[in-house]
Parts: sequence; structure tokens; C-alpha cells
Amino acid sequence: MSTVSSPVREITVAHSPDSDDAFMFYGLATNKVRVPGLRFTHTLCDIETLNRDAQRGVYDVTAISFHAYPYIQDNYALMPCGGSVGDGYGPMVVSTRPFTQTEIKGRKIAVPGKLTTAYLALKLFQPDFEAVVTPFDKIMHAVRDHSVEAGLIIHEGQLTYDREGFHRVLDLGRWWKGKYGMPLPLGGNVLLRTLPGDVQSECCRLMRESIQYALDNRDEALSYALQFARDMETSLAEKFVGMYVNHYTLDAGDIVPAAVQKLLDLGHEAGLIPRRVKVEFVR
Repeated sequence: MSTVSSPVREITVAHSPDSDDAFMFYGLATNKVRVPGLRFTHTLCDIETLNRDAQRGVYDVTAISFHAYPYIQDNYALMPCGGSVGDGYGPMVVSTRPFTQTEIKGRKIAVPGKLTTAYLALKLFQPDFEAVVTPFDKIMHAVRDHSVEAGLIIHEGQLTYDREGFHRVLDLGRWWKGKYGMPLPLGGNVLLRTLPGDVQSECCRLMRESIQYALDNRDEALSYALQFARDMETSLAEKFVGMYVNHYTLDAGDIVPAAVQKLLDLGHEAGLIPRRVKVEFVR
């Protein structure tokens, strides 16, 4: 007697090749967390590429910068888990020589992309600078080679800049927390609105389970994430993961949506975002 197997739906997932994303996706990527009927395939791209791809609806589930949300909200809904939030820390402007925060004005600064939240936050801090879009992993090289006067760094460079001889000019997460009393919401995960409601719910549940699995099995998840940490030693990679995989990652709660709304409202009021948007998280 033959049996007919149920069809398996493939869910395409994309995230950036850094240790904190790898850590939170560990359960899904290694099939530690699974559900019958769904199969997840993973693609790794830098965040600016993911932001651009999301405008075309390339993936079912993808990491994005919160700055990109106004440009993709017709296609995607925000997930309540998987976010990267800096609570008093965040992307940094670094240079090869010290200068003050007010001296950022008019400088030529390497940035990891104009849809990144780091870029939006820097424009809110200082609207007048010359942005030079540079792959995130080449920004320190550009600063060192003096093709730019400063660099806006994201990912693990936030922990290694000083030992590589750079000076921190500005920590945008610290500035944001001091000015607005909120954590700085940098990036999150979104899913296609065209996915059936039950599939959306399962994706959210599995994402949260993947994050929880990594937190509960920290050593093995960190070992997996280290391959994406660009030669960073274990202690620094663990520190970086701890910074950006936190209670906000497991559940955005009320504060993260409020902070995202504040960020995008300020962007619109400053003329950096063309339309005002209402931030909506899938629940």
C-alpha cells in the first residue's frame, strides 16, 4: 500500500554574515528546530544587499535594517523576534586621529549603505557630511588608507576598532539613548505578507524557538557563529553576540516598536524618509 507524503513548503530565509545573526538562526540553519511541512533554505548577504532585495520581495523571511522598513512595508511585515537592538551602544564613527563630534560636519565618511539604520541615525545626528557607500567589511580599510576621513562601523568592528589603532568619535547608540531614553533599534526580521497566516505564525514561532535554542545551548551555537566572526577570538565574539542577542531579540515587547516608530518619524520629519509610516509587528 503506497502512502502519499504531504507537500513540503520551502521558506527562503536571508540574513547577514555576522556572528549575532548566525547565533540566532543557528537552530533553524542546523535543523535543531523544525516543523513538519516547512523546509528553510538560507542565504547570507550583507545588510545593504538584503535591504535592496527586500524592496523586490526576493525572500520569504529576511533580515533588514529598520531604516528600510518604509520602503518595503507593502510587501513585508515585521516579526516580533530576531531584532538587533543596541541599548546604550551601537554603530560608531571612527577615525585615525581624534576629532570632536561637532567636527563630523562636512567630513567624508564611509558608510555601509544608505538604507542602513546606522546611516539614518548618523544623518539625524549630523545632516551635513559626505557619505561614501562602502562594503561594511572594507570601511576600516578606507579610513586607514585615508580615502575617507572617518568610517561608520557596524558589526564586530565596534569591539575591535581601538586595538586596530582607530579613535571613536561617536557612539550612535549612546547618543540615541541619552537623547531619547530608548534603545536604538538597528535591524529586524520581516516576512512576506503574501504568506498564509498559519505559515506566518509558524515562522514567528520557529524564529523565537531558534533564538531560545541558541541561548539554551550557548556553547554549541557560539561555536557555529564563530565561523562568521571574521577571525575574532571567542571571547570577543561572545561579547558581541551578548550585546545584540538579548531580551529584545527574543521578544520586541512594546519598547522596540515604539523606538522604531520614533526613529522613522524623526527620519520623515528630517526629510530623510519620503513618507510617514505606521510600524506594525506581527503578533
